[in-house]
Amino acid sequence: SIENISSVAGQWDADLIMLALPSASTSQMRRIVELCEMSGLPFRTLPKLQSLVSGKVSINEIRDVQIEDLLGRAPVMLDRTEIVNRLANKVVLVTGGGGSIGSELCRQITAIDIQRLVILDQSEYNLYAIEKELQQAMPDLALTCELGDVCDEAGLEYLFRCYQPDIVFHAAAYKHVPMLENKVREAVRNNIIGSWNVARLAERYSCSDFVMVSTDKAVNPGNIMGASKRVSEIICQTLDERSMTRFITTRFGNVLGSAGSVVPLFKQQIQSGGPVTVTDREITRYFMTISEACRLILQTTVMGNGGEIFVLDMGEPVKVRYLAEQMIRLSGKVPEEDIKIEFTGLRPGEKLHEELFHSDEDLTDTSHEKVMLAQSRKTDWKTLEETMDAFHQAVDEFDVEALKALIQKLVPEMTRKIA
Repeated sequence: SIENISSVAGQWDADLIMLALPSASTSQMRRIVELCEMSGLPFRTLPKLQSLVSGKVSINEIRDVQIEDLLGRAPVMLDRTEIVNRLANKVVLVTGGGGSIGSELCRQITAIDIQRLVILDQSEYNLYAIEKELQQAMPDLALTCELGDVCDEAGLEYLFRCYQPDIVFHAAAYKHVPMLENKVREAVRNNIIGSWNVARLAERYSCSDFVMVSTDKAVNPGNIMGASKRVSEIICQTLDERSMTRFITTRFGNVLGSAGSVVPLFKQQIQSGGPVTVTDREITRYFMTISEACRLILQTTVMGNGGEIFVLDMGEPVKVRYLAEQMIRLSGKVPEEDIKIEFTGLRPGEKLHEELFHSDEDLTDTSHEKVMLAQSRKTDWKTLEETMDAFHQAVDEFDVEALKALIQKLVPEMTRKIA
């Protein structure tokens, strides 16, 4: 049994422990890693057999055990036939398509025989990287990469007019919580007005589906970023009431390894010798791998009639302190001995525990075990339209206090008054 790892390794005078356990559950992997650490020997993991057979990786790609191996879940089963039927021969637009989630969405979408993929991103480097990757992997792919901004309404309209997208995945957003606390205008301009621009054009150009990527920080938001994403959800829910376009929102927690997330930060801090900084001993977050999040986003395209908020099953919340300790151990170090963990205190707008749905949102099951449905809380069209006009005016006038008041008006459940 796995409990004998240390004794067997000692019996055979092993120099390295190789893990070839593709079917091991997350909890089993945690125990195996713990036993390997107790043995004092280095350990590595082999690629999965199906990856070797398919040629995606080679036997030479033996790697260290990664934090995703300890926090990930069983692979998500998709209604692939329905997803293919929904996307096949369609023009698909992905905003923020060079980012962590957007680029993985693009990779998964291009596994389907779509008519054309249009990627919009404001980062020239990210856009170049995903363009080069997709061109090398799929030379025959009809691919258009546009350097642009969701706040540029004229540029967006030109893009919609030229390419006539059928389906829009809206992943473009600012996500850095502490920074946006002091950049209210930019949060509103990009996350709220940008979403409004893309959603209205999707409606105007008769797109069949508009899928917005949201966050658990939109639930009872305690910060500007979360509140701006809640307003984006409201935009989708309200537009769906009056549109032939099907507006869908997907909401989930932290994505492991995404730009700006704790995993790259912790890796950098560990490589520098520490300390690893955690804001609070008890702080928890929901975590999901990028590939799993994107698979579930695609799953929601074949669910519901529009106006829904789909909440992705994030499993159990994880203490960020545990995440830090595990990453230190996986680097071959001992927490608090080789690498210190420093608790710095909650940052402005940061919550100790995130929630996946509001108390007024009745959560119900769907046909997919990993996706739940939050009953939507809509705003009437006139109120939304008037508020969006006011947002535009306040952004143009750099009136931050007016912007805060407008956010509070649309999101009264915000857990603190915006300072």
